[in-house]
Amino acid sequence: MKSKDGPVAWLVYALARCVLASLRCFPVNWNLRTARLFADAWWYLIPRHRNRAIGHVRLAFGDGLSEKEIKRIARDSLRQLAMFAIDFAFVPVLINEYSWTRYVRLNNMGGAVRAMLDNKGALVLTGHFGNWELAGYLLAMFGFDVTAIMRPLDNVYLNKYVVGVRKKKGLELIDKKGAMRLSNTIVERGGALGFIADQNAGSRGLFVDFFGVAASTYKSIGLLAMTHDVPIIVGYAMRLGNRFQYEVGVERIIQPSEWKSKDQPLAWITQEYTRAIEASVRRAPEQYLWIHRRWKSRPRRETTPPPLPA
Repeated sequence: MKSKDGPVAWLVYALARCVLASLRCFPVNWNLRTARLFADAWWYLIPRHRNRAIGHVRLAFGDGLSEKEIKRIARDSLRQLAMFAIDFAFVPVLINEYSWTRYVRLNNMGGAVRAMLDNKGALVLTGHFGNWELAGYLLAMFGFDVTAIMRPLDNVYLNKYVVGVRKKKGLELIDKKGAMRLSNTIVERGGALGFIADQNAGSRGLFVDFFGVAASTYKSIGLLAMTHDVPIIVGYAMRLGNRFQYEVGVERIIQPSEWKSKDQPLAWITQEYTRAIEASVRRAPEQYLWIHRRWKSRPRRETTPPPLPA
């Protein structure tokens, strides 16, 4: 989408900054409560999003859940997304080198820390689950060389602000468009490269199972890992309750030695990290972005397409 600048875009940016400033006048957990109320209105007022979330939860869990439980998860996922917006306003303000233990507990991080301290490069992945920006923010705050690939915001003023906020804690961001050249440079110097790894990759993606349904997935992650012989760290940042509290941990570390003997290493890597993301989601499915059209693209030879919502 074409970048937007000019007077209207600047006014939108100014309004967003005013909203952020207003939110910070109140305790963060009050704002999270308000966000959940907003999401409840969203649930009723935008049926397209409601029905998409319900349809995706039903597709993922099939007959394993009752219709009541499916709707609960779908509704709570909208609440989580609204609370994620509050997180964006408060993470840079509340979480720093001295205060982070009040809000974050770490789980199973030892292997990831050792891999990153080796300074031989690593790929750090997560999905649209919980607060998917928090792990990268924390790693950069702790002093690790971390660069995340992002899709720039359409509003150039908002995008500059977001990038600036993240850079203050050391997190570098690069545009996903044409990122492969820079990605190679980052990994070669021993840095960690971060991806949101559960996005629909279109008709040219590699199809792997996600909740038992074929999902188009980018090949670039596996190709980078194979080219540079670096580990893939699959992490998560899960909200604890409805508060500004999180568990940040590692679900799986895929080592180069694991794929060396595989007949189709790229397909194996892609399936393995997708399976790890799914394992995180299964622990708290209400924290996944179920309105995301993860299964939109379909394999060319698929004879019976799954019942996808609009």
